[in-house]
Amino acid sequence: MALLGLEMTNQMYTLPENQEFPNSFFPIHNRFEDCHQSHIMFDLIASPVDHCFLQRIGRQIAINFAEQGDLVLWDVDSAGNKETAQLVRKFGVNVWTYTCDVSNRQKVYTLAQRVKDEAGTVTILVNNAGIVSGSYFLDLSDEKIMKTMGVNTMAHFWTLRAFLPDMIKNNQGHVVTVSSLVGEGGIGGMSDYSASKCAVKGLHESILRELHMYRSNVKCTVVCPYTVNTGMFNGISVKYQFLLPFITPEYVGKKVVQAVLTDTDTLYLPPYIFIAVFLMHSLPTNVQLAIENFLNANEAMKSFVGKR
Repeated sequence: MALLGLEMTNQMYTLPENQEFPNSFFPIHNRFEDCHQSHIMFDLIASPVDHCFLQRIGRQIAINFAEQGDLVLWDVDSAGNKETAQLVRKFGVNVWTYTCDVSNRQKVYTLAQRVKDEAGTVTILVNNAGIVSGSYFLDLSDEKIMKTMGVNTMAHFWTLRAFLPDMIKNNQGHVVTVSSLVGEGGIGGMSDYSASKCAVKGLHESILRELHMYRSNVKCTVVCPYTVNTGMFNGISVKYQFLLPFITPEYVGKKVVQAVLTDTDTLYLPPYIFIAVFLMHSLPTNVQLAIENFLNANEAMKSFVGKR
């Protein structure tokens, strides 16, 4: 039942921004062909307060991956999960849906075994769950901090421990970690969110190096997007936003799939944002702060009204 009709090689292809994959780009033979069943597994979201994030980024990634193979969808919101399943079934693929709070370690392990028994081998794992509190550090409660870290960070550990061993055993697979641009450095009003995204970026880099050390053919991709127009960050106010407008979920979904197909290990969205990241890390802290003050970056979350 391996429906992933694509050949994933170690060679990276650089595609123009608007170029689509031609229908004949990937031959029917694929590197997952030795698996009895190959599926793409998403943990879409782990908290009902962030349902909008599911509806936009997670759903768009699932829709784009539906053109490549069968899907397993995890979500704490069963109704939203079923809606996503209905959309992706239009592509003629098999879809399994499960309700799960991925911050709960035991629930993840229990459900992972069900997935293996009912759906088969998970070939691509997409860790996409995320929430944001939108509070400055002194306004954060212990509960908010623990919830953010549980959903945004610890869930990655639990799903990786559940599914990565089989990928390594089969010497094939791909792990997608959705981080954030603020995972490259802190920003005011996002101490818990930024810390959680920095953590998963570091987790990705460590796992990638361990896989390389063991000469494994399992691949890893970390996605570091700028603010996505999902409603998750409604109300934030940054000066000169026209210079760097919000990106769309459709754009993110398309680019994530392209990154997996080309074995890209780090994906910045939009790609040119990497230049800003590099320059900021190269500058003294006082210069960084001056630039952030000019852009009102550390004050932006004061007007935050997104899903809390």
